[in-house]
Amino acid sequence: MDFSLTPRVLALREELSDFVEHHVIPAEATFRAQALEGGQPPVMEELKAEARRRGLTNLFLPAPLDVAPDLCGPGLSNVEYASLAEVMGRSRLAPEACNCNAPDTGNMEVLAHFGTPEQQEQWLVPLLRGEIRSGFAMTEPDVASSDATNIQLRIDTDGDEYVLNGRKWWTTGAMHGTCRILIVMGRTDPDGDPHRRQSMVLVPMDTPGVELVRGLPVFGYHDPGGHGEIRFTDVRVPRSNILAEEGDGFRIGQARLGPGRVHHCMRAIGAAERALELLCARAKDRHVFGSALAERANVQDWIAQSRIEIDMARLLVLHTAWLIDTVGSREARAQIAAIKVAAADVACRVVDRAIQIHGGAGVSDDFPLASMYAHLRTLRLADGPDEVHRRTVAQFELRRTGRPAA
Repeated sequence: MDFSLTPRVLALREELSDFVEHHVIPAEATFRAQALEGGQPPVMEELKAEARRRGLTNLFLPAPLDVAPDLCGPGLSNVEYASLAEVMGRSRLAPEACNCNAPDTGNMEVLAHFGTPEQQEQWLVPLLRGEIRSGFAMTEPDVASSDATNIQLRIDTDGDEYVLNGRKWWTTGAMHGTCRILIVMGRTDPDGDPHRRQSMVLVPMDTPGVELVRGLPVFGYHDPGGHGEIRFTDVRVPRSNILAEEGDGFRIGQARLGPGRVHHCMRAIGAAERALELLCARAKDRHVFGSALAERANVQDWIAQSRIEIDMARLLVLHTAWLIDTVGSREARAQIAAIKVAAADVACRVVDRAIQIHGGAGVSDDFPLASMYAHLRTLRLADGPDEVHRRTVAQFELRRTGRPAA
């Protein structure tokens, strides 16, 4: 395994780091103020324009697409993109500014791999341009959605149309002013094999019967893109809106989540790095009982432990990205599950230590730590809770080791 970066990726990382440190992070306060006024903060469009000017958009795509090769970025491996995702993780604004934000990245990959040419032209191209946003509607309020076979939303056939009825929530991006399309997972064959009951269909946001009920806050924070609760009542779309074939929903979902978890995890590590920098700066600046906090043994222990944990998590994620590049997501399932647990866990611990060092300031909005913690804590639930991923790792180990000797 070789995680060293090529000159091309090193140059991209340097350009991206300059963009994040000198444009994105300084814009955070402006973004918050504009978000309070309602609507989509205009400063984001300024950041997106600057990212396009620098050639920093759609970096996540591993290869150019026939439908829009000029929009597809440099074509990086998962290992190469991981180092850039870490840089973007330093600010919540950076992924959207670079058109590398969830759930759009996963939705674009789904459209690229499973969409028809017509679907790609209608929805993938404007997503690649950053003109619209999208949502991924899988999680439901009435069932444990960590087991996708529980999905209850019905997708019934009526002639040349599908009719959708059910509820979804935590549909990230649904509250965004430019969200135009949803990928919706539901049951097309309730009596079929548990892993063939589900399908995914494309549902435009303005389709009659799609009701945006509310945006869900995260620890009191409302993201401008939001996490929507959506009710579907007799929603009709053409059967041509199906992705792949009926019954492929579970398979598409699994394909969607592999590389996406590398993105999430490396962004979490980037956030942890920024939190550690803030921790160190505060520890050197604040004096109590005659000395700087940085001179206290327990604070030095926190700093050392944070560095160790961040570097361990980074290596684990890079190894997983390398496996996806070399053997594919299916063969790396256990490692993908492991990083989902490890990265969020480490990031939450590091941010928590930074909050503690900052005292009351740490839980205010004067620093990014409170918002950072709220977001990172959700990663222990998003795309499946920690317990589901630990179960995957445990099952892999039990199969791998076989029956122990007497």
